[in-house]
Amino acid sequence: MKKMLEVKNLEISFDTFAGKVQAIRNVSFDLKKGETLAIVGESGSGKSVTTRSLMKLLASNANVENGEILFDGQNILEKSEGEMRKLRGSKISMIFQDPMTSLDPTMPIGKQVAEPLMIHHQASKKEAYKKALELLEMVGLPNAKDRFKNYPHQFSGGQRQRIVIAIALICNPEVLIADEPTTALDVTIQAQILELLKDLQKKVKTSIVFITHDLGVVANIADRVAVMYAGKIVEIGTAEEIFYNPRHPYTWGLLGSMPSIESSASRLYAIPGTPPDLLQPPKGDAFYPRNEFALKIDAEQQPPYFEVSKTHKAATWLLAPQAPEVTPPEEIQKRWKKFEELKRAKEVKDNE
Repeated sequence: MKKMLEVKNLEISFDTFAGKVQAIRNVSFDLKKGETLAIVGESGSGKSVTTRSLMKLLASNANVENGEILFDGQNILEKSEGEMRKLRGSKISMIFQDPMTSLDPTMPIGKQVAEPLMIHHQASKKEAYKKALELLEMVGLPNAKDRFKNYPHQFSGGQRQRIVIAIALICNPEVLIADEPTTALDVTIQAQILELLKDLQKKVKTSIVFITHDLGVVANIADRVAVMYAGKIVEIGTAEEIFYNPRHPYTWGLLGSMPSIESSASRLYAIPGTPPDLLQPPKGDAFYPRNEFALKIDAEQQPPYFEVSKTHKAATWLLAPQAPEVTPPEEIQKRWKKFEELKRAKEVKDNE
């Protein structure tokens, strides 16, 4: 399957008054055509910085220390601002977290949706407005034709997010980056937006990078999941592997802190401690101080990636051949059993 994006050994720092913050540390991943890759992790783990770098939208105090971001075989990091303006919105689009700050309060929403088509594809006003109306109806904006000339403040939060999605999709981008697009919405609208993104992906075949701090949000939308911690990807695999066969203690913590109907625990699990200070990144495993299963080597040496399957790898010394067996939380053990059941069911189906 064709790779739409390839991120290789990306390292990004930020100059601050306190010193240089090592925000992104040797991150590598790819995005295949038509797939949804979710990047999850706590606030400050590096999710948004990573994805903003895909559109070269980093702050002025950011430094790309190393790495490549390949799109269509070309390194985005080497492109000029003029070249990036042609790429943004046309080939790669982004849905930001807060739709109200993404929309121009002085411009009717119909014009805002149509504008990228006129800029990037030189479409006539009539053609652009027609396509904009079709797209607003496709994303489920109520009474789109009658509200075409309304302003952003006249819409609800969920409706504004649908408008932002329409703007991002108007030029049929090959890659869509969704940076926590449902965080500011209530649970019901959140579910509607996620279902909308799934439906639109089937129709327009766009590859999606979905950013969130909530693993539960991506359970039904992601094909693959990358778990980030302290500026590094600590585990990556298919959604099924990450949810039912997690191998990194940090992923265990994220999953354990998710509310579940099936959970028998009277209170949710909370990962102890706080993420490390990336002004002085730790010598060993960054998760070591918060990891109840930590080994002595975790304090001294960063773990390499260990392969769990062809599609699944995790950076934890617990997967080393010489590592002792650990007993993970009960919730994770249940997930492992569920994973074995799913594997057996799949094998039976494949052999029929």
